Order: sequence, then structure tokens, then C-alpha cells
Amino acid sequence: MLCDPTATIRCAALVHSAVQARVAGDVNRGPEQEFALAHTVPGRAPLVPELTLRLASEITPIWQATEDWLAERNVDPPFWAFAWPGGQALARHVLDHPATVAGRRVLDFAAGSGIAAIACARSGAAVEAADIDKLAIAAIGLNAAANGVAVTAEPGDVVGVPCRWDLIMCGDVCYEAPMTAHILPWLRAMSREAEVWVADPGRAYLPRDGLAAFATYRVPTTLELEDRIERQVTLYRLSG
Repeated sequence: MLCDPTATIRCAALVHSAVQARVAGDVNRGPEQEFALAHTVPGRAPLVPELTLRLASEITPIWQATEDWLAERNVDPPFWAFAWPGGQALARHVLDHPATVAGRRVLDFAAGSGIAAIACARSGAAVEAADIDKLAIAAIGLNAAANGVAVTAEPGDVVGVPCRWDLIMCGDVCYEAPMTAHILPWLRAMSREAEVWVADPGRAYLPRDGLAAFATYRVPTTLELEDRIERQVTLYRLSG
């Protein structure tokens, strides 16, 4: 079933007055956006070629550049500069099934590049994209503008805030024990008020209970980022 065009227009209007992504050419862009533009090029993720993203063309230079940058500003490694398998699978599923998000309030949690958020916005959702990394927030703004959609970038840690969404999407978030321990209790609590999707490519710290699989995607990867050239990503609904 295709999303209703009128619903898409209404949703876009609802988020238009929120904190929006600035256009890449905006003269007022900050140092984070300048850094993201200087160290990435426009590219397309293999599973979601419809979307344009600012991506690292080579991994080592941006990682080294970001290490210097984060040493001065206390920010994280450049996870935002790559289209990770979980985010690609979420975006592909949404673009193929727009009715699952149309007209809904969606959070892209730990959004990175914002690929899932952008897919949701294209499909008629009112979207927030949250990340603790200031560079990720900058990249989300640039990527949303490049795709002509409205995404509200939410800087900082939203873990612990009351639920204000109908759907929370998490792409590839269970890669470290501390990260999983921090987010999982909150996500389980959120699942009692909203739908929670977790896209996982086989990370070690994915919980073993409270997950119901509903889709699977094979995502091409690179040996520079992963230990194989393809990851099987499973989409789950999380319950409390």
C-alpha cells in the first residue's frame, strides 16, 4: 500500500517550523558542518541508492582527521560518515513499505548519518534524529537538505526522556556492552508506549529475549569496515 500524498504534505508542514537541517550552502553553517563537508563526498549506499549522503571516500584519512578534531572538541569517532548495515536495512524497509511510517512520529535513535530518518521523512513521517555526536548532527542536517526533506536533529542523549514518538528506530546499536546496557532498559520501557525496531547485523551484544523478527536484508559491506563483504541484517520488534 502506498502512502497518501496528502498525509505526506501534512506531515512535512508539521515539522517545517521545527529545528530544520540547513542547506549545505548556508553561509551560517558551523565548524561541524564545515568539517563534514571537507572530509566527505556525496555518495550513495548500495542498498539505498535513492538517497544521497555525505560519506567518507576513504576510511583512514577521515578517522585520523577526526581523531585530531575530537581531541580538541571531545567528540566521537566518525561513525556518521558511513552507511552502516543496520541503517541501510531500516531505510530500505521504509522506502519499500512507506505505509509503516506515513503520518507517524518517528525517532531515528543513534542516527549517525541519518539514513533511516531521511527514508522516513521521504515516506511521510514527522521525524526526529538523535545522536550524541555533534558531527553526526551536522551530517544529518547536510544529508537531509541534500535529499530535500525535513528532519529535526536532536543533539545529545535522549535515553531517559518520556516517550513522544509512535515509532523508534535503532540501527546497529548493540556493538558494545556499555552502549547496550545504557540504552536497552529505556528502549524496553519505550516499547510499552511506542513501537521499537532494532536492526542488527549480528553484533555480539544483541539481547536474546523480547525480540520478534519481521524482515531480513543482505547488505553489501566493505572489508575496511567489516570482516566480510556482506552482512545479513535482521529487523526486530522489541518488547518490554
